Amino acid sequence: MPTVYDCFMRRTGVIAGIAFVVSFIAKLLADAFLHERVALIGDIAGLQPSLNPGIAFGIRLPDAVQTPLILVAIALLLWASRKAETGLARAGFGLLIGGAFGNVADRLLDGYVTDFFQVGTFPIFNVADSCISIGVVLLVMDGFLAVRRDPPSQKE
Repeated sequence: MPTVYDCFMRRTGVIAGIAFVVSFIAKLLADAFLHERVALIGDIAGLQPSLNPGIAFGIRLPDAVQTPLILVAIALLLWASRKAETGLARAGFGLLIGGAFGNVADRLLDGYVTDFFQVGTFPIFNVADSCISIGVVLLVMDGFLAVRRDPPSQKE
């Protein structure tokens, strides 16, 4: 019989797997079909191919530091996700982990990450980046809700 740990890790794993597959398929489609900017809303939003050799927001670190840093971050996410007690936290960790693996797989395949969503002046991003960002938002929301569920005790 599966333990509680097994059940929630499976849910986190399923979400991570879906996030990874969707982000990787989007990357493959962008690589195959997106060769120039496609306007979706004039200059405001579009599909713009961009090759990102760096990490978040194009920050570039030496390869000797960048890859180990990314792997340590993923390991920490996997470790921290074991403590997820709510569906919101499990979904957040799943999206973070799946998005991170999506970007790592992209980087291992090409040596860079393929970004393609352009919105305003915000840095161009991809589906994996979106999963990571939404995952962070879900974890922050879960943290706020946890405070409301279990308010700190009042000292008198």
